[in-house]
Amino acid sequence: MAKQTAIRLPDETYERLQALAARTGRTATFYIRQAIEEHLEDLEDIYLAEQVLERLARGETRTYTLEEVERKLGLDD
Repeated sequence: MAKQTAIRLPDETYERLQALAARTGRTATFYIRQAIEEHLEDLEDIYLAEQVLERLARGETRTYTLEEVERKLGLDD
């Protein structure tokens, strides 16, 4: 099931989007959906990475060297 939402765009972005839609015969909605779908995973990854960095900075988590991981997994032969 699809949900509907509304966004506000700067005038220049709106005009560019409308021009692209007119030139290609696609709808502005198509390009908005495509942009969101292509970039949402990247934004999620950035958010998760920032959370990990914050935990590292607070000393709540630690990193492991490659040697430590190999030793733990028995790959240090």
